[in-house]
Amino acid sequence: MTVVDAHTRTEHPVVTRMRDHRTADRQLRVADMITRFAGSMTFVYLHVVLFAVWMVFLEPSPWPTLTLVVSLEAIFLSTFVMIGQNRVAAFQQAKADHDFVEQETELRTNTELTREIHALTTELLRRA
Repeated sequence: MTVVDAHTRTEHPVVTRMRDHRTADRQLRVADMITRFAGSMTFVYLHVVLFAVWMVFLEPSPWPTLTLVVSLEAIFLSTFVMIGQNRVAAFQQAKADHDFVEQETELRTNTELTREIHALTTELLRRA
């Protein structure tokens, strides 16, 4: 996502814009923190310990309350997964749109330069 030249390191403008947008919105920052934690091995280890303690010490079999809690957690976690997917899709679309505009501008500039070079070359050859 970064372009490195001989002197500086710059970020793609869409990366900067999206990061600024996400840091400015408290809800998006919270969603990012939850998604980051839920996608970690710490989350997995914590759940293994909590569920083991719950099953062994807190509730007799067949664990109806645990089943309810796990089901509700799955609903919320799947929502955060979809939020993350939407964020990635929005980023990819914004980057693709930006890159398309940049490429079209570059193509137009190159076409104009090529025509100008052709006209100058033709003029030089005509005078020679």
